[in-house]
Formats: sequence, C-alpha cells, structure tokens
Amino acid sequence: MTKGEYYKIGFLQRNSSKIFNVTVYALLIVLSSPIVLAYAWLFLRSFSTGMAHGFIPTGLTFSNWRFMWEQISGLPNVWHVTFNTFILGGSVAGVVLLVSSMSGFALSRFAFKGQGKLLLLLLMLHAFPTVSLMVAIFYILRMTHLLNSLLGVILLRASMDIPWATWIIKGFYDGIPREIEWAGAIDGYSRISIWRKVLLPMVKPGLIVIAVFEFLSGWSEFIFITTFIFSNKWWTLSQYTYTALGGYRFADYGLLTAISVWYILPVTILFIFANKYMTQMSLGGIKG
Repeated sequence: MTKGEYYKIGFLQRNSSKIFNVTVYALLIVLSSPIVLAYAWLFLRSFSTGMAHGFIPTGLTFSNWRFMWEQISGLPNVWHVTFNTFILGGSVAGVVLLVSSMSGFALSRFAFKGQGKLLLLLLMLHAFPTVSLMVAIFYILRMTHLLNSLLGVILLRASMDIPWATWIIKGFYDGIPREIEWAGAIDGYSRISIWRKVLLPMVKPGLIVIAVFEFLSGWSEFIFITTFIFSNKWWTLSQYTYTALGGYRFADYGLLTAISVWYILPVTILFIFANKYMTQMSLGGIKG
C-alpha cells in the first residue's frame, strides 16, 4: 500500500465516522423534538390566559398556579399531597434498595441448589401484569389492615419492583473481581463488612440509578393509589392531577397544565443531579 492510498483510506474512515455521527444526532433530534415541544407547550400554557388558533398560548397570568396558595374546590391541599408523593417515592426507593442490594449480593456470591431457577422466577415475577393481581392484592391488604393507607401502597410498589432491581444489581456484583473480597478478608473484614465497606461503594452508580428509577416508580404510581386509597388524606400528585382533569370537556386546562408542570418539576431536577451516574451505567455494571 502506498503512502497516498494509506492517507486516502484514513480520510474516508474519518468522513464515514463524521457522517455516521451526524446521522445519529439528526435522528435523535427528530425523534425527541415532539417530546421537547410538548413539554415546552405545557410550560408556556401554564402561564397563559388562553390559546390562539386552538394551540398557541397567549397572554400572561399566574392565576393558573393559584392551587399553591388557595384551596381548589374538590381538591385537597397541594402541599400535603406533594409531601405524600415524596414519602411514597422515597420509601419505595429505600425499600427496594435495601432488599435488592442484599439479595443481589447473595445471588451473585453464594452458590446454592436451584439458583438458576430462582433467577428465572425473579424475571417471571416482574413480568406479571399488575392488573391481573388486583383482586388478590385487595384481599391481602384488607386482611393486613393496610387498605386505604400509604404504607400498603409503598409495600405493594416495592414488592413489584424488587425482582427487577435484584436482577440488575446482581449484574453489578458479578462485574467485581472476587480477589477484591479476598483482600478484604485478609485485612480481617467479616463477610458483612466486605459487602458494606468494599462492595457497596463499588456498585454505587448502579444503586443510584436504581434509586432514581424506583423513586420515579413511586412518584408516578397511579393504579394502586386510585384503587386502594379511599381518603384524599393519602392522595399523591397522580390522583390530584387526575381529579383536576375532571370531566375533560369542563376541565380548567390552565389549572391542569400548571399542576402538571408542578408534578414533573421535582423529577426533572432529580434527573439533572443524577445524570452523571446514569451515563456511567450499563446493565452489566459500570462503563469503563
């Protein structure tokens, strides 16, 4: 191969790489632009007095946000509802992290009879449609006196998500060499100390990503809240937003868009702070 041919091949490879990157970015922009525009419209509509031509926000007003400082007919206090939503999201994330971090460690590091079947069972449990279990869940909650309580919903949501989280965190543990554990044992650490002081810090990005997704799972929970919560004392923002929608045709859409923006604002802030950890994650562990 001559020197000229070598430079020509290098030039073509660089151009092919640039064309590929431009194509990928253009495709991502095209696919994501409707979502970005929808959220932008939602934000602008929450501060507008009306809409021109059926969809263009016009005027400026803060009256759509009146639910933050006054009681809206038919709706409970939004600050109490927001507090309930934070409790639900945070508790679900805490329970799932506690259980899955220990069970994932056990499945990764201990060999026992039926381990493979147990892993398949975890996937099957996560695959069950929630709706198909509603009758059984109702009787269980009634028997345990957890019906119409936020605690019951927390335990339900966490139990549905633990199999998935366990499977994911097991992949992170599998990516850690066993020699690191042996080094901890030589230093005099017990098995629980090795897990707590050595392994947990190494799977921290995975734990943070699971915590984010589980917080979102609790934050956006709607079916269990609607079905098993009867008092607005335990409402969350999903039920609050649904009730504000009312009869569709007669809904106050300015108020509804403001409530929707309030609903998505905390999770948007959460994603901003957790973004660096989420970009470090792959399903099998931490990207190098």
